Amino acid sequence: MSRLLLQTIEQIGREKNIPPDVIIEAVEEAMAVASKKFHKTEEEHRATLNRETGEVQVFAVKQVVEEVEDADLEISEDGAHEFDAEAKVGDSVEIPREAEDLGRIAAQAAKQVIFQKVRDAERENIFDEFIERTGELITGLVKRFERGDMVVDLGRTEGLLPRREQSRAEHYNIGDRIRVVIVDVLKVSRGPQVVVSRVAPDLLRRLFEMEVPEIYDETVSIKGAVREGGDRAKVAVHSTEPDVDPVGACVGMRGSRVQSIIRELRGEKIDIVQWAADLQQYAINSLKPARVNRVAVIDSEERHLEVVVDEDQLSLAIGKRGQNVRLAGKLLNAKIDIKSEQDKKKEVEMALAQMAAREEPVESLEGVGGKTAEAMIAAGVKNVGDVVDGGVDALTEIEGIGPVGAGKILAAAAEALAGSVKEEPETPDRGPSADVSEESVAKPAKPAAPEKHALIDTAAVLSGLAAAPDIEVETDLAEEPAAVDEAAVTEAPNESEDDAAVGSESSDTDEEEVVEAPA
Repeated sequence: MSRLLLQTIEQIGREKNIPPDVIIEAVEEAMAVASKKFHKTEEEHRATLNRETGEVQVFAVKQVVEEVEDADLEISEDGAHEFDAEAKVGDSVEIPREAEDLGRIAAQAAKQVIFQKVRDAERENIFDEFIERTGELITGLVKRFERGDMVVDLGRTEGLLPRREQSRAEHYNIGDRIRVVIVDVLKVSRGPQVVVSRVAPDLLRRLFEMEVPEIYDETVSIKGAVREGGDRAKVAVHSTEPDVDPVGACVGMRGSRVQSIIRELRGEKIDIVQWAADLQQYAINSLKPARVNRVAVIDSEERHLEVVVDEDQLSLAIGKRGQNVRLAGKLLNAKIDIKSEQDKKKEVEMALAQMAAREEPVESLEGVGGKTAEAMIAAGVKNVGDVVDGGVDALTEIEGIGPVGAGKILAAAAEALAGSVKEEPETPDRGPSADVSEESVAKPAKPAAPEKHALIDTAAVLSGLAAAPDIEVETDLAEEPAAVDEAAVTEAPNESEDDAAVGSESSDTDEEEVVEAPA
């Protein structure tokens, strides 16, 4: 019987992939619990299993004391000498207890303890295995659906594919094979919960590693990958060897490599762009297939970029519902403002007009007479710009100007600056239609009325023009073979005809580009 116990422990260990020592500890604890229940005592019991013979021994452990107060837990020194001749006060002695016939109830308790210990060890083993496989691609079978979530059979355990991690372009039935990537492993009461995904960027990385040998052997590396599951993705690649084209290696002969990935993702568009260490060049590559004229860095610390494109490239650069510029911003980890050449030209003209208006003398302001003008000039307020910069406090310090008069002069200065900005009517047709939302298609939104005293930050505009040299896109850069292959493989028919020209979600509101749809 003892040998059979050892053989059973070894068999369970192999089947559950649990070390035999863990099962032996569970058996020892179970026997101690069963013995305590059988003898109906408060004594502390301990059990040992002989690894060679398989024999189980149970002991009651008591503390040696001078005066016994609790007979269940303590024993006198003389009584301890019966079991251990060298026992002294403060030591613990083990008193043998009968373990052959513990009874049905005690045996049931032992069984429960063993099952629980083995189950806990198995759960811990599964958690340790899958937590190290986070980000790994794994194949499973669709087992069932629970309130929109999908349960996937992964072999040793089940994986949960939540609704938020499912692609809207895909549909699966029970029993279908599915490739997923492990994104997280959670400890819950029922055991480890393996969370998998079909929209994580790591899935795209693993698929490229499978299809492109150059990525697997690290000749080509993936520098960044962003996705909007089921719609579009962008991947930035870089080659460690100058004679290897990273984009061409990922696209493959006639798009064979990337097409297999597109089929796996159920037709999701994939833009493969070349990574660049220079942020401006990287931005140009990331916004493809749109042609970018120049890129200016507005704030290097905040990674804020301003991109200028031709009028016919504006909707293509922004993408459908802002998708292209949004993905590019995530890929760059930057904020991108996209403007057309015409809008940029208007902005510069308005800035120059305001600069000229600020230089107008104070005599030109309505309500400012000759004596008041002389007093203002003597105080150092010589032009409209000085009036606006100084505010009411500076004007009230001038002799002869009270709070009411200072407010009127300041209002007149603001009117003069606002009047220098001439609003031009919008061009009826600026190329592709721009759908800001579904409501705007049914009922075009009215343009917001300009604020009465809105001022343009002239210094900011001009400093932007005088910033680091902008990058001009050469003709050979825009039409290099790799980019052409990418567009041919990953793009649907000309996006400029159906993409919506909306501002990037990360762009400032007052710089958002909105074009009304033609009637």
